[in-house]
Amino acid sequence: PSFGFLFDIDGVLVRGKTPIPAAKTAFQKLVNSQGQFLVPVVFVTNAGNCLRQKKADQLSHLLGVPISQDQVMMSHSPLRMFKRYHEKCVLVSGQGPLLDIAQDLGFCQPITIETLREKHPLLDVVDHERRPNVLVSIYFCLLTVVLFGEPVRWETNLQLIIDVLLTSGYPGNPYHHENYPHIPVLACNMDLMWVAEAQSPRFGHGTFMVCLENIYKKITGKDLKYEALMGKPSKLTYQYAEYLIRAQAAERRWKQPIQTLYAVGGSAALSQDDEIDNSWENELASAAAAHCRSVLVCTGVYNPHTEVPLDTRESITEAVFHGHRDFRFDPGLVEPDHIVPDVDAAVDLVFQLENFAP
Repeated sequence: PSFGFLFDIDGVLVRGKTPIPAAKTAFQKLVNSQGQFLVPVVFVTNAGNCLRQKKADQLSHLLGVPISQDQVMMSHSPLRMFKRYHEKCVLVSGQGPLLDIAQDLGFCQPITIETLREKHPLLDVVDHERRPNVLVSIYFCLLTVVLFGEPVRWETNLQLIIDVLLTSGYPGNPYHHENYPHIPVLACNMDLMWVAEAQSPRFGHGTFMVCLENIYKKITGKDLKYEALMGKPSKLTYQYAEYLIRAQAAERRWKQPIQTLYAVGGSAALSQDDEIDNSWENELASAAAAHCRSVLVCTGVYNPHTEVPLDTRESITEAVFHGHRDFRFDPGLVEPDHIVPDVDAAVDLVFQLENFAP
């Protein structure tokens, strides 16, 4: 094969924990009788609350085909390349086994929000029931903030992350507004909303980031800066996904170069503001695929009745563009190359376009 698949998960293969019926049918077409994939496939999810192996096991169970962790790309997977942060003491925000995830990615000294709260009990006082009786603080320095995904107690995470940013990594100290830019922030998964079992989309990590950015700006008058943004639809995510696709092809000893990637579920990568640090590109071999085509399915967040304005000057509105603050809106990238009813129709379409007969 000279092409590969990048599959979204939520709203494309599953809704919450319920498989979408077309998904099992589609994946029977993608494997041979031994369960080996006929084309390279990577599952690209903006989830970040578990290890790759757990997600691979879940997908294997839901889809009825064997899937390895090397086929799964979580929103945080590209953090493996950010080696210059791996030795630093980093504050991690999100939910799930955060320390296990951080250590699996290469971070040697991760500290959770909960641990920070225990060390500095005076900082978290919104919930009167959780206010401390013991007024002791233990001082230590945090050098980086990593946002893995939406946390459970937003008020605690928002407060403590702001404390870390405004004290240059010494929470408990007085705020120093002149310390700008602040210590590095790496963020995964910018989804404003996502689809679960409810009839309407639910808040995602992007909504939490909107809160954090606006609180920081309200207090300081300055913009929160990110060292890197990863997860769909960032350029970094698609480059790393292509790297995984090429690795699969090499492992199977398929000689033909991968020319086209089909992103099933969402749009292709959006352009990122130039100020974001792109030194991670050196960690990847140069991109080889000539095209990345988007195949939008109608089982997720997508609303076929939403129009994209022709005049891009009018396009930065919440009604149309739900992307992150630091991504430039381009109607050409939001408009999909193909729209199909579901993932099974997407596989059929790609096989037809590629003249591929399994």
